[in-house]
Amino acid sequence: MSTTTIRLPEDLKARVARAAKEAGTTSHNFILEAIAEKAELAEQRAGFRNEAERRYARIVETGETIDWEEYRAYMMGRVRGKSVKRPVARKLAK
Repeated sequence: MSTTTIRLPEDLKARVARAAKEAGTTSHNFILEAIAEKAELAEQRAGFRNEAERRYARIVETGETIDWEEYRAYMMGRVRGKSVKRPVARKLAK
């Protein structure tokens, strides 16, 4: 494991110490968990962005999309356990 030095303003250092104590852990572990959570969020955000770009590229390529109201009704039916017909993609109106 490598070592990284960070400089914290005194007020932030005190906040971290209080939060770590409240969480029943050390300041060091609290900081490690915070960094890991932030990295996870950044990776998820990048994954969402990549998926959105992939889907948009498909819309541009095919010119087809599913109407939001149709899709919403489909998903609400599924959530309620109903047997619902999957909406069909159609060419975008110009």
